[in-house]
Amino acid sequence: MAEELNVSPLIVEILWNRGLSDVDEMDRFLSPLLRHMANPAEVPGLTEAAETLARGLDEGRKLAVWGDYDVDGITATAVIKEFFAMRGMEVMHHLPNRMEEGYGMNVPGVEHLHEQGATMLLTVDCGITDSAPVARARELGMTVVVTDHHLPGETLPEAHAVCDPRLAEGGPCDDLAGVGVAFMLVVALNRLLPGDPVDVRPLLDLVALGTIADIVKLTGQNRILVKNGLLVIKEAKRPGMAALKVVSDYDRRAELGAGQIGFHLAPRINAAGRMGDPEKALRLLLAKDFDSAMPIAEELNAINMERRRQEQEISEQAFEQAESMRHMAGLVLHADHWHPGIIGIVASRVVEKYYRPTLLLCTPESSGGLLKGSGRSISEFNLYDGLADVADVLEGFGGHSQAAGVSLKPENLKALRERFNDRVIEKLGPKPLTPTLKLDHELAFSNINNTLLKELEMLQPYGMGNPEPVFATKPVRVAEHALFGREGEHVKLVLEDTETGTKLPGKAWRMADTLTRAVHGRTMRFAFTPKIDRFRGIPTIDLRIRDWVF
Repeated sequence: MAEELNVSPLIVEILWNRGLSDVDEMDRFLSPLLRHMANPAEVPGLTEAAETLARGLDEGRKLAVWGDYDVDGITATAVIKEFFAMRGMEVMHHLPNRMEEGYGMNVPGVEHLHEQGATMLLTVDCGITDSAPVARARELGMTVVVTDHHLPGETLPEAHAVCDPRLAEGGPCDDLAGVGVAFMLVVALNRLLPGDPVDVRPLLDLVALGTIADIVKLTGQNRILVKNGLLVIKEAKRPGMAALKVVSDYDRRAELGAGQIGFHLAPRINAAGRMGDPEKALRLLLAKDFDSAMPIAEELNAINMERRRQEQEISEQAFEQAESMRHMAGLVLHADHWHPGIIGIVASRVVEKYYRPTLLLCTPESSGGLLKGSGRSISEFNLYDGLADVADVLEGFGGHSQAAGVSLKPENLKALRERFNDRVIEKLGPKPLTPTLKLDHELAFSNINNTLLKELEMLQPYGMGNPEPVFATKPVRVAEHALFGREGEHVKLVLEDTETGTKLPGKAWRMADTLTRAVHGRTMRFAFTPKIDRFRGIPTIDLRIRDWVF
C-alpha cells in the first residue's frame, strides 16, 4: 500500500489506525481535491433551500441574511454576501449583538429587516430552533430559508425550506460547520441563478477560517474545504485576510496551518462578537483594499488584547472556585460580573486544567436577571445529554456533546450544581478521570528525517477527528536541560538515543514545574511530535514533548 501511495509504511499505518482501510480512501485523504467534494444535494434540504432562494430572487424579492456573532456565523454571512456581490446583487444582513440580543434570531430583529425592505430571509449558522422569529417573518410575508448545522429540536421552524446536515444521520456532510453549509448552498445557487456561473473558489479562505474556528471534525468534506482554503489563505488576495495575518505577526504570504489559524487569526475575528460588535469583523473580511482593511484589523487586535486580559482575570477567579470544589466530578462556577462573551473560553481552560465537565455562569445586564452560562466537556461525557437530564432546573439550553449554553433562574443555581455533579458521577464514577494521550507508534531517532517530516505534513490540517500524530521514544538519556521563556516556564532538552548515540533537541511548553532539573542525566521515555523548526531560517528537526515516563 505504501508503495502504491509513494509514502513510507509508517504513514499507511497511521492512516490505517485512524480507520482508513484501502488505498483509495488513503489517497483521497492525502490528496483532498475539490473534485472529491460531495454533491450539495446530499445535504438534507439544500436543494429545496437553493430553489426557494432562486425562485424568490426571480420574483424580485429583496434578500437579507441573518448570521451569528461567532467566526462561523460571520464567515458564513461573508460567503453569502460576497457570492451575491460576485453575481451583481446586493444583500442586506443582520449579525446579532451578543450582549444585547444573545444567540440566534429574535422577533425585533426580523421586524427591523422587514422595515428596511427585506422580503426574503436566509439564516446561516442559526435558525434551526428559532420557531417564533421564523413564524413572525412569515406573518410579515417574507420567504424564509433556514440553513444551520446545529442539532434540531423536536419540531422544526415553519420556514419555506430548512437545510441542516443534522436532519439525517450518516451522510457525507454530517460534520459541516455553518460556513460549510453556506458554501454548499452557493455552489448549488451558482447553477440555478441566471447568467454565467462565477468561480466560488476564492471564498474558500472564509470557509477554512470559519470551519477551523468552530472546532468541527477536520475529516471528510471539512478536510477538503480546509486544505484547499488554507491555500487561498496563503495567497492572501483578500485584503482583510492579509491585514489579519499582518496584525497576527505573520507575513502576508505566510503558509499557515490549522493550529495557527485557530490560535491566532480566528480569536481576532471572534473577539469582535465576544466583546459586543461582530460588524467590525464582517467589514474586515469584506474590505475592498488593504488600506481600508488594516485599521479594522488593528482595532480587532486591540479588542482581542482586552479580551485576553479579561480572560486571564476570569480564569484566575474560576480556578480559585474550582480548587474549592475539587471533590466534585462536575463543576458549576459562577460570578455575576463575569463577561458573557468570555466565559466559554474560560470554561475550556478549566476543563483543560481539571479534566471534568464544567459550566461557567454569569448575570449579563440584558438577561432580565437570569443566569447565563457556557459549558465545555471532556470526551467521555456528553454535555448536551447531561443538561437534558437536568432540564427541569433550567430555563433553556442548547449545543452539542462538547459545548453548550444554558440559562436559569438564580434560585436554581444550588440545585443545578448538585444535580449536574450527580449526573457526571452517575456517568463517569465519583473519581475524576485523567486525560489520556493516544500514541501512534514507537519511533527511533534514526528514523526521523526530513523525508518523514514532509510526509507527516501531508496529514495536515490537524484538528478534531484528525489529531497531530504522537510517537513514543525508546529509552533515551536527557543529555541537556535548560529553561526558557519570559518567566522560564518552558523547557529545552537534548535527548540522546542510548543505542545509537543520535541526539535530538526537544521543547516542552509550559512544563517547567514538572519536568525539572532533576531529570538531567536520567534515562526516560517521551511522547513527542517531531517538527521542522525554521527558526532563523535554518530548518532543523525539533521534538515537541507531550509527556514522559521514567
